[in-house]
Amino acid sequence: MTAVCVTLITLMATHKDPKTTAPPNPDLTAHPSLDPTVPPSPGSTPRPHTPYLIGVGRADCTGPPAEIPLMGYANPQQTAAGIHTRLYSRAFIIDDGKRRVVFVTVDVGMISQRLRLEVLQALELKYGGLYRQDNVLLSGTHTHCGPAGYFQFTLFMISSKGYIKSAIQPLVNGIVKSIDRAHSQMRPGRIFRSRGDLEDSSLNRSPHSYLNNPEDERLRYKSNTDKQMTVLKFTDLDGDGIGMISWFAVHAVSMNYTNRMVSSDNMGFASYLLEQDKNPGELPGQGGFVAGFSSSNLGDVSPNTRGPHCVNTGLPCDYLNSSCPVGGTKMCQAFGPGNDMFESTKIIGHNIYRKAKVRTCKPALGHSFAAGTIDGGGDLNFTQGAVDGDPFWDGIRDALVGAPSNETQECHHPKPILFSTGEMNWPLPWHPQIVDVQIITIGSVAVVAVPGEITTMSGRRLREAVKQAFRDTEVVIAGLSNMYTHYITTYEEYQVQRYEGASTIYGPHTLSAYIQKYRGLARAIAQDQVSELPVGPQPPFFTKNLFNLLPAASVDGKPANASFGDVLQQVYPVYRQGEVVSVTFVAGNPRNSGDRDKTFVTVEIYNNVTESWEVVHTDASWETRFHWLKGSNRRSNATVEWFIPLTAPNASYRIRHFGHHKQMNGLQPVITPYEGVSDIFRVAASFYY
Repeated sequence: MTAVCVTLITLMATHKDPKTTAPPNPDLTAHPSLDPTVPPSPGSTPRPHTPYLIGVGRADCTGPPAEIPLMGYANPQQTAAGIHTRLYSRAFIIDDGKRRVVFVTVDVGMISQRLRLEVLQALELKYGGLYRQDNVLLSGTHTHCGPAGYFQFTLFMISSKGYIKSAIQPLVNGIVKSIDRAHSQMRPGRIFRSRGDLEDSSLNRSPHSYLNNPEDERLRYKSNTDKQMTVLKFTDLDGDGIGMISWFAVHAVSMNYTNRMVSSDNMGFASYLLEQDKNPGELPGQGGFVAGFSSSNLGDVSPNTRGPHCVNTGLPCDYLNSSCPVGGTKMCQAFGPGNDMFESTKIIGHNIYRKAKVRTCKPALGHSFAAGTIDGGGDLNFTQGAVDGDPFWDGIRDALVGAPSNETQECHHPKPILFSTGEMNWPLPWHPQIVDVQIITIGSVAVVAVPGEITTMSGRRLREAVKQAFRDTEVVIAGLSNMYTHYITTYEEYQVQRYEGASTIYGPHTLSAYIQKYRGLARAIAQDQVSELPVGPQPPFFTKNLFNLLPAASVDGKPANASFGDVLQQVYPVYRQGEVVSVTFVAGNPRNSGDRDKTFVTVEIYNNVTESWEVVHTDASWETRFHWLKGSNRRSNATVEWFIPLTAPNASYRIRHFGHHKQMNGLQPVITPYEGVSDIFRVAASFYY
């Protein structure tokens, strides 16, 4: 949030257009969806009539793991510098004989409107009208450690160094490729539904706001977060599993804002575990079984179950505004359940995996928007729970971009408006003005695509409203879907003006507007009257004034008398299970590898029978970490770590690194591949072998 504030002040100081007129209130457009399918029998009994046609597919969408800002924490220092785990798009196509629907869950912070539009354009070129705006639902897992740069509205471009083609293209390609693979493998199959509660994996990070909801409403629920997990399992006609989708409400922020490696976080690790379990012998990202773990009503839900504490004193943070006596909001951080972010990611991801396996105003951001949350605080003197403006920052805002209109201030009350983004249109609108809503049905499950981070109680109200239109139907919320509009709180939570309320950009009645639209769409689907719904205006696809603040990757340098791929720090001759192997190479900038879905790293074992090397791990494996370090004189190093599993066989191993380096041939850049390999080392139970 600090980056947004400071960059905005710097940018807007160069331009102020007093003649800019405010755009109309956002249009929550109801786009038609597929008709409801015949629901299966209660419980996990499959549909008794003609089977579905089902296709599943997975594709890499990692993108360049260097210098690109990571999306989620808005921390300008958090730029990509390696790979913890790779990012994937997982697609599921279901055809009931009447209609076809596509659900895609992507290891990405959220789906932007621009990303969705580019995906739909690519699908139209390839499939004509088969996969469209009304039957394709894209949902982000909400990892905060995936590349940014895929937005077209000004606020998001400022916080992520603009619209970065090299970042959005791998996402578009990966999503489309996953749909291609699902399309090509469609077969008759059945769908099973299961649900159950998952404890000890989530915590409400804004309990004060939650307590502002009516007491009689709160008493209907046993917890201030939704613990229920809903799972759809897909099988072929022989009963063999081909894939699954799961929805659970928790933020993917186990990896905190200090991490600079691309990571799919806890939800991605759950997918990793289940796919490794169902695809034995396959490397990560390979194998026929596809496991998608999707976000839900996670707006106020954190995985950091130890709760917020002041990192400088160890004492609990202030209950209302999540700040510390010394250091403010920056010192207030939530931790757990592990001892570090890697262990916490592993624990939460494993919990989710284990449970799935067993069973409207004009947009404006409030002052608390800049305060951050207990999962990542801001740097400036903003605190959560602010219902009064700050004269210092308000004065700077008024001098640079003008004060919010009286209409907007009254509409957003009691939010003290920091940025009236709905009244700011240079160089492009700062926030979307057209918001489409979508519901798809898969058997007896209705999936509500919510374009933002909806809080626990907001999600419960929305589910109840939609459920009234459907009979004997499970309603699940797929958050961060199709586009991003920040947060959606209840009217009561909005009054407290913590981070979630301050980031509810369409005002205190945002949830009511969404409920009205989704309820109308649900009724139309249930009554088979979708064709009678107005389509509404189409969202913009900007071609001018998009900006990119990320400079091109520089020419790569290397030490004298060295080559790219040479080893700078060699491995030891022998290691034991449980230890960490580390090797450092002379490297090029990973951005020079382009839209690369191939690994930068392999760990290989020597097979004495075949007398050949076999890959046992890649940079998609949990056991490896790929660190890229940019040094002086355009030189950079790549360090590969392998955390040797306790189950690793006693054998000979080696580590290889692959990349590309850039040189100039006259005025033309030349990209050249290279590779490096470590010495052979042995893994043994004892050093005395």
